[in-house]
Amino acid sequence: MSKTGESSAAGIVRSAGSVSIAVFFSRILGLVREQVLASLFGAGNAMDAFVVAFRIPNLLRDLFAEGALSSAFVTVFTEYEKNRSKRQTMDLVNNVLSVLTVISSILVIIGMIFSRDLVSLMAPDFSLVAGKIDLTRNLTLVMFPFLTLVSISALFMGILNTRGYFFVPAMASSCFNLSSILIGGSLALLLPSWGGIPIYGMAIGTLLGGLSQLGIQWPLIRKMGLAIRPRIDLSDPGLRRIGRLIVPAVIGLSATQINIFVNTNFASRCAEGSVAWLNYAFRLMQFPIGLFGVALSVATLPIVARQAAAREFKPLGDTLVSSLTLAFALTVPASVGLWVLAEPIVRLIFQHGRFSPHDTLMTAQAVKFYSIGLMAYSGVKIIVPVYYSLDDTKWPVIASFLAVAANIVFILLTLDVLQHRAIALSTSITMILNLLVLSVILYKKIGGYPVARLCVSILKITLCSALMGVVAGYGWKFCLPLASHGIPGFCAALLVVISVSAMAYVILVSISGVPELRSLLRVLANRFRGK
Repeated sequence: MSKTGESSAAGIVRSAGSVSIAVFFSRILGLVREQVLASLFGAGNAMDAFVVAFRIPNLLRDLFAEGALSSAFVTVFTEYEKNRSKRQTMDLVNNVLSVLTVISSILVIIGMIFSRDLVSLMAPDFSLVAGKIDLTRNLTLVMFPFLTLVSISALFMGILNTRGYFFVPAMASSCFNLSSILIGGSLALLLPSWGGIPIYGMAIGTLLGGLSQLGIQWPLIRKMGLAIRPRIDLSDPGLRRIGRLIVPAVIGLSATQINIFVNTNFASRCAEGSVAWLNYAFRLMQFPIGLFGVALSVATLPIVARQAAAREFKPLGDTLVSSLTLAFALTVPASVGLWVLAEPIVRLIFQHGRFSPHDTLMTAQAVKFYSIGLMAYSGVKIIVPVYYSLDDTKWPVIASFLAVAANIVFILLTLDVLQHRAIALSTSITMILNLLVLSVILYKKIGGYPVARLCVSILKITLCSALMGVVAGYGWKFCLPLASHGIPGFCAALLVVISVSAMAYVILVSISGVPELRSLLRVLANRFRGK
């Protein structure tokens, strides 16, 4: 490996480490939120209804607010900060904020009016269960205003990030999860004594969680001296430029949202609880994806952006391969570990209260099939920003829509046999297809990158992970007597198995000689020693 690649790997590791800390707390609270839901509602009708009801405004949030809007607004706002007066910058902020509030409010009103149609479209087979459509519709009515709150929150996040504030915006999602847990969980326990339905408590908690996500950023917005006031000027060139930037971003993101819609639609046709089982399983998968894939993507982007701007394609290829190798070195063993230990992990995290052993088994099966695509998820999160840094949004969009088509075909072929597992498996396979397409096109686009080095590293990582999986499998069998001593014994047994397996993997990859892994271990050792 070249010195450029090795220094890139070390830089990526250092940057990703600090990002991972923020993501770690958010993901932990997200898992706790799912634990509360699992304990209170299990995986029955109420939970199916809640997942679909929240998914409807959440799809619009992902499509317009936190994705397309953030990237478009930050681009224009940064240019105004540098080249325009403070008055012009504030006019832009107030104009965008006012227009965003009006548009999102109109979407909320339309969504609430047609909520029954939206639910029937997303989960048509809910009509086969008495009262399930009505419950989902009512929960949708409660949570739809979440869209406006989180849209404004995304705008504030863009302003604060541009001004150099990262910690408080990063804590916004943690604040949402915490509010959902405390308020939603408390109301779910209290509502039955008042004659209410418990799941409505979680819906109210979700809505107030969106308010807290906005509220935690407001003091900083005030501190910065931003005078927020209503202003609508549709002829404003800054607003029009943001609108033009949003369109291609929305088209790109729409493929992911279509996939989520398709998967929810198919899941509603499976056995009762399938929507909830897949939701719990994918939430569990979000932990390593966020911890490794997102962190490495954020750490890599500034480096590849500079190299792309300078047309330095060889160093860019080195950086890409180093980042992908690091991602695979972390996600491949995570995939193997999740496959081998899926059932005990799901049991420990979720099997409490109304979450039954059957729910554990069904969720664990979904986890196993989702885990197959874990490395591809992280890889796509790293490779797509490289395209954007090269001003190419076409191929990520094409690859995403190819994945949507493949997903539909695969699910139709396997749903009758595999039921909800077909959706998890199809998601993994189509994500691998997405990564392969993007990797091949990028190879041609930048004149190549060290594929041989990447393949050798993947082979070594896979072999080490497989041996680690053997250690984990036999280790769990050995620790079963300890696991039978209640929750403390079960937790201790799982912790011992995971720790021993992780140590075995670290030893094996150290011996294997993957350069990026040496950089990772060296940085971790220096941090441990306080250097």
